Amino acid sequence: NNVTGDSTISASFAINTYTITATSGANGSVTPSGVTTVNCGGSQSYTITANACYHIADVLVNGVSVGAVSNYTFNNVTGDSTISASFAIDTYTITATAGANGTITPGTGLVNCGSNNTYTITADPCYHIADVLVNGVSVGAVSTYTFNNVTGDSTISASFAIDTYTITASAGANGSVTPAGVTTLNCGAS
Repeated sequence: NNVTGDSTISASFAINTYTITATSGANGSVTPSGVTTVNCGGSQSYTITANACYHIADVLVNGVSVGAVSNYTFNNVTGDSTISASFAIDTYTITATAGANGTITPGTGLVNCGSNNTYTITADPCYHIADVLVNGVSVGAVSTYTFNNVTGDSTISASFAIDTYTITASAGANGSVTPAGVTTLNCGAS
């Protein structure tokens, strides 16, 4: 106002910056983590990584799910943003199959990665365990089996056989037993 001589005016400018806040739940990470400053119009990429025995359950960008993605890039940033990830434990199926005349407990089910799971094999009365197969390989006629540090789907199966007994018949002088000798009978038979 009321100019009475030469004057100058100058202005300086700085780019607008925004923050992206990255957080992760237990059992995984978002990299880079914490608060990152990004220039207006810039971009920022993130890597989502689950720990061993876990997988990415979901990734939220500004509170909205973008799915179980392992990478996400903010492009043309024009405001503050957030990214967060959640993780879930991997589970595997152990398929338990018992042949006739016996059981395996517990039956088929899901097991958490890294856990141990013990199975009990029981024959019905008059039967015994013939063999137990774990992932198709014989482990013998065992009555229990433990899967240690489970890291994949597995199978356990058992077969059973009837108990047999021998009857040895003999007679002294002046008489006979029929049938004479050794006879094999199944348990419960007459």
